[in-house]
Amino acid sequence: MVGFVGHLDQLVPSLIYDPIYGAGRLQLHSAAKDLGNLKSGDAGGDDQYKWWNSETQSNWWDGYMRNALLLNDNAAMAKVKKHIDTILSTQDADGYLGIYDKNLRYRFQSENGELWAKTTLYRGLLAYYEYSKDPVVWNAIVKAVDNVMRQYPVNQSNPFFVDHRFSGGVAHGLTFTDVLDKMYQITGDMKYREYALFLYLNFSANTTSEKDVQLKSILDTAYRLQSHGVHTYEHLRPLIVAAYTSGDSILQKALGIYLSRIQRATTETGGAIGDEWIGGRKADATHIGYEYCSLQELMDSYTVLLQKSGNPAYGDAVENIFYNAAQGSRNPLHSGIAYLKTDNSFEMMGTKNGELEQGRNQTRYKYSPAHQDVAVCCNPNAGKITPYFIQSAWMRAGKDTLVAALLAPTILTTTVNNVPVTIKEITGYPYEQGFNFQIRAPHNIHFVLKIRKPDWVNTIQTNEKYKLMDGYIMIDRDFKSTDNIRISFETSVQVKQDSNKETYFTYGALVFANPIESTEQKGREYAPGFADWMYTPLTNTRYACKEDAHAQYQQGKIKVNLFNTTTGKKEWVTLVPFGETILRQVSF
Repeated sequence: MVGFVGHLDQLVPSLIYDPIYGAGRLQLHSAAKDLGNLKSGDAGGDDQYKWWNSETQSNWWDGYMRNALLLNDNAAMAKVKKHIDTILSTQDADGYLGIYDKNLRYRFQSENGELWAKTTLYRGLLAYYEYSKDPVVWNAIVKAVDNVMRQYPVNQSNPFFVDHRFSGGVAHGLTFTDVLDKMYQITGDMKYREYALFLYLNFSANTTSEKDVQLKSILDTAYRLQSHGVHTYEHLRPLIVAAYTSGDSILQKALGIYLSRIQRATTETGGAIGDEWIGGRKADATHIGYEYCSLQELMDSYTVLLQKSGNPAYGDAVENIFYNAAQGSRNPLHSGIAYLKTDNSFEMMGTKNGELEQGRNQTRYKYSPAHQDVAVCCNPNAGKITPYFIQSAWMRAGKDTLVAALLAPTILTTTVNNVPVTIKEITGYPYEQGFNFQIRAPHNIHFVLKIRKPDWVNTIQTNEKYKLMDGYIMIDRDFKSTDNIRISFETSVQVKQDSNKETYFTYGALVFANPIESTEQKGREYAPGFADWMYTPLTNTRYACKEDAHAQYQQGKIKVNLFNTTTGKKEWVTLVPFGETILRQVSF
């Protein structure tokens, strides 16, 4: 791994190797740590800085490990194994595995990272177990989760009770439901889902600074999303699990309302408001930004909803985030991502398109391999986004139905009725719309292959006999030991308008933008090859779409006839895929 994902521990070693889960566990009078950030505009005071290193290092290890597995990087996996052994050695006899000393754990009435530190750690441990099937790791996870459930007994405790102060770490802790949902999927034991339902209901019943997902907020018709964006989007998962666990009609209704509110806050590229509080606003291509953490968390939430519901629309939402907003927040020239980014990006010099924010020295709108001057949270999450996407690309619907839920070049190795099956999905997607599913098995076998049909597809080209059901192409037949399914989708340029009546152009899964030439400026250098980068435009030309733009798709680009607001004349403009740009105009 040559980029920042593989080297973040070398760029910010004091954060990654802080022994916060072991010898450096937090005690009653532990001081806030120096994280190397400016803290400008942050809410919450010193308490949140005490637990931050647990999030930084655990999210990074989670993404590092998953990337190492995808790349078959044996050296990286040996490093992961050493880390896993070190972490397990910190587990107490009663099962406790976390960041607090005995005099403090589970005894909070204010901001803390108890459940959040466990969530970020246990998600990685569960992934390692799914890969290794190591019983030592599994037993440690079971003991650790049981310890939580004993200390915060279901319906007899109040884990989310806090005073009136900011409680971001406590709010993050609601995502402990991620761990519980995965435990249920592995074991089938309903106690984990029931505990997840308890956590959501307890969170809803308490006072919190992050109240978007609370049931009373959702059912209030006048309420508008206002919390820290990343909380709002990661909290979609606990609500999903609660709604599907309970089957309760009120929670199901709440889920629908919450999804519609998130949609209002989301741009056409999949970027949901996260700069950093939503504040009742709706999405805007120029004046409202989104955080990379929010992209990962919302994408992950949609994958859970896709898994629970099977609704192909959520697959479209996942692909939109991953192929557009996420790639458009990545620097195509250097190893780094934008902490905050806007759809229309007219400069990247730290501020939001040059706007000054009262009370904040904004530095988040730049590209960095770490963003330590703000917080090392987005870069670890950026390391997770690709493997989290890939792990949801294939799903199962019943024992003999395999589902290509997200479209991407992948290899699936699985079993159907105890018969090993490998499917290699060969494609240039999303830049091309043709697919060759190469199927290999030891002998002929019957199963059903379902392929999600994206909503932009006009026609389906294939020689296969298929049924189109609920947004999926279903191929139900006997497959030879060596077999192929070839299929392609035909589409056309789509002209869309956002809620502000601004025009976007898409082709297939990709949004297209006008790239703006820029001057590059190097900032802080963390290590050779790893530096902050900022960009100023060479031109301030803006375009508008006032009538038919006569959009034409030609060899991976879109030509459009737009109105030049400087010259007052129409001219042909060539748009490129959003993810290939640094500075750009995407809405016209």
